[in-house]
Amino acid sequence: MKAVITGATKGIGRAIATKLWKEGYDLILVARSLNDLEKFRNQLFFTGRSVLIYAVDCSIKEELYKFLNKVDLDFGFADVLVNNVGAFLPGSLLDEDDDAFEKQQELNVNASYYISKFFGKKMRSAQHGHIFNICSVASKAPVKNGGSYSVTKAAMLSLNHVLRQELAPHNVKVTAFLPGSTKTSSWEGTTIPDEKFVQPEDIAETLYTILNLSKGVNVDEVLITPLDF
Repeated sequence: MKAVITGATKGIGRAIATKLWKEGYDLILVARSLNDLEKFRNQLFFTGRSVLIYAVDCSIKEELYKFLNKVDLDFGFADVLVNNVGAFLPGSLLDEDDDAFEKQQELNVNASYYISKFFGKKMRSAQHGHIFNICSVASKAPVKNGGSYSVTKAAMLSLNHVLRQELAPHNVKVTAFLPGSTKTSSWEGTTIPDEKFVQPEDIAETLYTILNLSKGVNVDEVLITPLDF
């Protein structure tokens, strides 16, 4: 089994990659920093399986398509795609600079759109596969001081719904994760105790459970939030 994970070196993406590796998956890991990718790959225990790494700025369409064309030659079909790459730039929609919206649009929506189309077509032809989109609670209701972030995460959830509608007749599953406050690098320096957060490993464990459900079931959305934040 093969899995593609974007934003793979930190937080949720790293936890998912680690879990799938432990469960026997070959991996394609995508992130912006080659150094971080190399360090992460070296930390995984090698057992004859494949870990390919690609340093890609997913906000740049041309760079993203260059990666997709290369991975097609290097790796071929992928059973699982995890669209995890994203950005959160805090600010009021009315007061933020336009490029704050544009940057988040490129990473939170456009990157998932291009990658999902590429692998979605392959999954459609193979009549097999599962796409996971790491959205946010902001996909359903705006978060304070997260103007453009909320807009783009809502668009990402809409993308998820369209993908599920189009791919379901071809036996391809599509699932959205909507995490609340999760202990990732974006919370670095906080004094809030760890137990108040969703842990990235919680999302990874849940994702793997979903992958092992029966063939005829699709988990449309997973809303996972802290018990008492």
